Amino acid sequence: MNSKRMIELLEDQLKLFSQREKIHLEQLIRQSEQIESLSVQVGSLTETIRSLEKSLLQKNGDMQKVEGKNRRMSKLLSNKSEKLVPDAAKEEPAETAPPVLPKDRGNNNAKRKEYFSLETIVEHVYPDDPAFDKEKARVIGSVDSVMYTYNKATFKKIIYRQYNCVQQEKVYSGKAPRSPLQNSNYDASFIAGMLQLRYVYSMPVERIVKYFTENGFELNKATAHGLIKKSAGLMDRLDDVLHTAILEDDYLCMDESYHTILTKEKNKDGKGVRKGYIWASLANTKKLVQYFYENGSRSREVLTNYIGNHYKGAIQSDGLINYKILETDTYPDVIRLACFQHCKRQFLDLANDKEAIGIVNIINRLYQAEHKIDLKWKPDKILEHRQEYAPPILAELKSKLLEIQSNPSTLPKSPLSKAVNYTLNEYDALCNYIVRPDYALDNNAVERCMRSISLSRKNSLFCGSHAGAKRTALLYSLSISCKLHNINSFEYFTDILSRLAYISPIAPDQIYRDLLPDKWTKLK
Repeated sequence: MNSKRMIELLEDQLKLFSQREKIHLEQLIRQSEQIESLSVQVGSLTETIRSLEKSLLQKNGDMQKVEGKNRRMSKLLSNKSEKLVPDAAKEEPAETAPPVLPKDRGNNNAKRKEYFSLETIVEHVYPDDPAFDKEKARVIGSVDSVMYTYNKATFKKIIYRQYNCVQQEKVYSGKAPRSPLQNSNYDASFIAGMLQLRYVYSMPVERIVKYFTENGFELNKATAHGLIKKSAGLMDRLDDVLHTAILEDDYLCMDESYHTILTKEKNKDGKGVRKGYIWASLANTKKLVQYFYENGSRSREVLTNYIGNHYKGAIQSDGLINYKILETDTYPDVIRLACFQHCKRQFLDLANDKEAIGIVNIINRLYQAEHKIDLKWKPDKILEHRQEYAPPILAELKSKLLEIQSNPSTLPKSPLSKAVNYTLNEYDALCNYIVRPDYALDNNAVERCMRSISLSRKNSLFCGSHAGAKRTALLYSLSISCKLHNINSFEYFTDILSRLAYISPIAPDQIYRDLLPDKWTKLK
């Protein structure tokens, strides 16, 4: 092979290699473009996945909120006495049974209550047969049948005709009973009836006026409001005395609830209303409760202004941040007690969560141990029992809460996480109930008192002003304190209004102190 031929072969191979290199280069370019396109798609898909994860988390949170609302609504609508009725189409045909005859009327041998305090009228009932002659007949026996009747509210107009008389050249003048309110024709019983309907049975003033009208007394609505306003002013000194008496008790329960208040200032919606908070302080030992109001504020200053700087004792409350100051050095002589029921409710709203149910069961064990306390036990035995059963359960509760909190599956903003954090923040105050035998596990006592404010909010809708809210607080204080002492509020208000008509506004505090429900005795 000559050199020329070899050169030609080599040139052909070079061309072939060049073509192959060109093809490979084009393939590399296309692959690079594909890789770049795929990278863009991967980035887009990654963003989509992140967005979907975020949406899913938000949706789960929204679903948990909705489920919580549904559970709360079902509690309001459910009736434990109702039973599920099976589908008639799915029921198997039952065997024909003989008809059940109606049972004779009876009361299962229960002894019916006899109201010995009622006015009793005996009506003599003789046979009404035309052939019967009472004069010729002889009674051989009798059977008593009792009926209870109701007479509608009655009003009386009493005219006190006061005579002036002369005896041995000396003039004597008759004096009518003094009305509680100056220049008023309404006596204490009339005002007491209104106060009972308004502040015990939660009837709004407009409804009270209608009730009076239906029973024969037409009362102007403005007059009704005026009577309540003036009677509250007459009892104003009782508010200060009640405050002092409450702070003398070394175990208080406190809570607050809102009421709608009419104001001159317009809110952001252009309406002259605002949400105002009425606070309550229950003295557990004296069984007195005081509602107080400071321009609708819920701030910490309302609490600190009320208890002052020198209170010594225990104060039980929910987990509102304003109460946390009671755990600081500002109040070295105060023990703060928390409420297990508030913590428990947080988990009850998560009924489908096993972790939440576990916490509820632990708290229930505390209550089950409390139910073993016999009413005959002395305080020392109760305290010994608490300090024996409580520490292990409380330690288990904290351990379980910390375990849930540290679990990566517990999302920070989930309802379960919020419930756990709330309970852990309250843990030290929850444990304080074991230091004294009369401390309660929960704040239910004062919450029951707050139901009156809730009823007022639903029935009366609003207080007419800040001053009206303060009057509402005072009159509820006396009404609910009567209820705590099983005192008839009508008799109480009738009595103290009659007395206050003769008591000087500058009389010693002790005179007013004796008029509070825990010391009140009806004047004979």
